[in-house]
Amino acid sequence: MCGRPHLRRTRQTARGSRKAVIGSAGAFAAAALIAGAVSAPAAQADAPRSGSSTAGLQARGAALAAAKAAKAGVDWKDCPADWGIAKPIQCGWVTVPLDYAKPNGKQIKLAVDRIGNTGTKGERQGSLVYNPGGPGGSGMRFPTRVTTKNPIYAKMAKAYDFVGFDPRGVGHSAPISCIDPQEFVKAPKADPVPDSEADKLGQRKLAKEYADGCYEKSGEMLPQMTTPNTARDLDVIRAALGDKKLNYLGVSYGTYLGAVYGTLFPGHVRRMIVDSVVNPAKSNIWYEANLNQDIAFEGRWKDWQDWVAKNDATFHLGTTRAAVQKQWETLRAAAKKSPIGGVVGPAELIGFFQSAPYYDSSWVPVAQTWSKYVAGDTQALVDAIAPDMSDTAGNAASENSNAVYTAVECADAKWPTSWSKWDKDNTELHKKYPFMTWSNAWMNLPCATWKTKQQTPLDVKTGKGLPSVLIVQSERDAATPYEGAVVLHKRFKGSRLITEKEAGSHGVTGLPNPCVNDRVDSYLLTGKTDKKDVTCAPHATPKP
Repeated sequence: MCGRPHLRRTRQTARGSRKAVIGSAGAFAAAALIAGAVSAPAAQADAPRSGSSTAGLQARGAALAAAKAAKAGVDWKDCPADWGIAKPIQCGWVTVPLDYAKPNGKQIKLAVDRIGNTGTKGERQGSLVYNPGGPGGSGMRFPTRVTTKNPIYAKMAKAYDFVGFDPRGVGHSAPISCIDPQEFVKAPKADPVPDSEADKLGQRKLAKEYADGCYEKSGEMLPQMTTPNTARDLDVIRAALGDKKLNYLGVSYGTYLGAVYGTLFPGHVRRMIVDSVVNPAKSNIWYEANLNQDIAFEGRWKDWQDWVAKNDATFHLGTTRAAVQKQWETLRAAAKKSPIGGVVGPAELIGFFQSAPYYDSSWVPVAQTWSKYVAGDTQALVDAIAPDMSDTAGNAASENSNAVYTAVECADAKWPTSWSKWDKDNTELHKKYPFMTWSNAWMNLPCATWKTKQQTPLDVKTGKGLPSVLIVQSERDAATPYEGAVVLHKRFKGSRLITEKEAGSHGVTGLPNPCVNDRVDSYLLTGKTDKKDVTCAPHATPKP
């Protein structure tokens, strides 16, 4: 579910910032879950040795595709009008093989965009490529952090071109689909918390239908929708940009993409920042990752409830966590009995409320909307949560994001096929961690009946030439629990970990916290890190 980590977001949060990092709402469940000279790339991909002939073919295919891209470059032009990306940002395409083991076979085009560095030619250090997570998130908005003059990025923008891209399957890059978008967003959906075996059977049926729909609509793409392939795409993009080595910023699922890239191409990394880290251990990808999310979400949900209670003079939702929880249960029960406005049931409520444990930026708006409802303004809640059936472009983007989330997580690793395991694990978790558990389960259940091959996750580790990687993580992150940063830190020798203490917002580098921001700037501009790991005080708590 990340971003989902993997990140997931509702359509509403997607309009603002999505899981920039792991996933978007399921159609069947709640909506939820870098200084070196610039030259041609090395001819060989630094792939780990493997007895697998497929791995060798893929490594050679990636090197061939990168060499072609280095010659072709990117034909930068003004972005298409309907992309909503204004000048001076420019757009272009990078061609990659669908299957790297067959580099001369079918090709797909990846959409990329950029804005040049704001400093002098002498200050320029290359491109900074960004991935916001998902899987299924688009990075195409990244250059707008320059055009909107976001102060957090001002220093790094002097040195780097900001480059975004739509990963394979996403947005403009050979987009995949699993279900009619209007059907995907239609509400209300069934309550994700089952009352009976019949409820579970209904959700299992929906999950299988979704998996079948993915195969019917996007079957050719599905076996190739893996994180290692997206990492190979990233190396081809690097080559097309004319950068000898990659400068990369990845958030949420983007950290796993970075970890896999660093393992496959250690000698091609110049600077790498990973923010809000997916635990890259093979055993964690992806079934266990989602179970661990359920536990972490419950903890951050309680943090938010404490804050709401502390600000009862503003929100009038209860003066203790228990009182706020009771108010939540009352709201949930009312929506279950009769969907609010005919469209907002428990599933829709979870899709909206989960943004609070995801992002501190959602604390105030979610509490305000809830407070208005309790005061009698039902329409405010409906307006904030209900799908906009007239927004066909937004609905298509939401459905595409969820399709990619599902396709990547199902293709990356083997999932349990036994319903009894899913049922046992989630029933037990739900007893102590009820906020997200079942909605997350249904969102991922299509992977149990996936129709194309599921791979074995890469063993993420340090390879020859890998520089120091900067790892940034908040202590109480819900989407990507803290342990993920610790595990990657151990696997990437020489890496440095910045911990934001007593904080839990997902995506730390974009928040104003000088202790974090100054170190990110220093690393990107000089390559230097602290001699030891650093603990930072939390960023400011939201004020109502």
